[in-house]
Amino acid sequence: MLAKRVFLSSLFTLLLLLAGHGLLWLWLAGRLEEGFAAWATARRASGWQVAHGPPERGGWPLSASLTLPGFRLSGGEGLLPGGIDWQAEAVTLRLAPPRLRELAVEMPGQHQLRLGPLAGPAVAQRLVATMPLDQGPIPPEIRLGGSGLRLDATEIGAARLRIGNHLEAREGEAAMTLTGGADAVLLPPGASPLVASLGRSLDRIGLDLVLDGPLPGRGSAAGRAAAWRDAGGTLGLRSLELRWGPVTAGGEATLGLDDRLQPMGAGTLRLEGADAALNAAAAAGLLPPRNAFAVRAVVAILSRLPPEGGPPRLEVPLALERGQLNLARIPLARLPDWDWGQR
Repeated sequence: MLAKRVFLSSLFTLLLLLAGHGLLWLWLAGRLEEGFAAWATARRASGWQVAHGPPERGGWPLSASLTLPGFRLSGGEGLLPGGIDWQAEAVTLRLAPPRLRELAVEMPGQHQLRLGPLAGPAVAQRLVATMPLDQGPIPPEIRLGGSGLRLDATEIGAARLRIGNHLEAREGEAAMTLTGGADAVLLPPGASPLVASLGRSLDRIGLDLVLDGPLPGRGSAAGRAAAWRDAGGTLGLRSLELRWGPVTAGGEATLGLDDRLQPMGAGTLRLEGADAALNAAAAAGLLPPRNAFAVRAVVAILSRLPPEGGPPRLEVPLALERGQLNLARIPLARLPDWDWGQR
């Protein structure tokens, strides 16, 4: 008799748990659908176009998901000349316990992406963005991770990106941060003379950027750039890491805009495999022949053998002023002017 009571009590408890879990799943799925509908309505009111096939609920029993087949987002002419057009095979929104205040956006499969004049296909075995829920149209943090990526003819084994937003930043405060990197990058053959010199394979590339505000809202690109400059805006490269064939590079820099709205700034470059880098730059036409001898002399003088052994290491200052990039006060390259009316 006691065993029967225990069995019935356990069965009743299990049924209550299943019913509660079912209600939680229905609530989460409904919240996803309502939240996405509100987001799409707000984007359309701002001039964007949002299109997709019939939404499909799923994810039971471990999560609640909403899949949007044939997803397309286009618009943003005010942000980028020519606008943005993103088409995805499918986009899935997912909420999973215990992180019910974190939204995962899964985007595997085929993509077509256009950013202004740049356009091309993309494929992802895995591509997931995570962000906090209920944080407005632009979340304060977005984390993006992917693997098995192919962008046009470039293959990427793994990539990660973290974007932090604080659009109300004041002078000296970070309005946006961007930290990310990629591993096992395979460049297309014949992409540039640099590829012919250094090889198609990049073992790793990483960077950490910070954009100081305040960021102006409306107006032409040149007007917003001037307002950002006048408010003390800077772009800081807090760290750079590159391992490409025989070359390993790192560094930091701080950039701003001069009176002609052209980039200016200074930084430090650390380099291993400097000879290979110079040969590649010369082959690509980035290092004028008249400057090559002086640059090689500086590299030979300033390079040091590390105490632990290995190839020589170089650490030199870089400066950019009036379109001229200098390495240790020696002209390295002339950069074209930035046209704010076209870019």
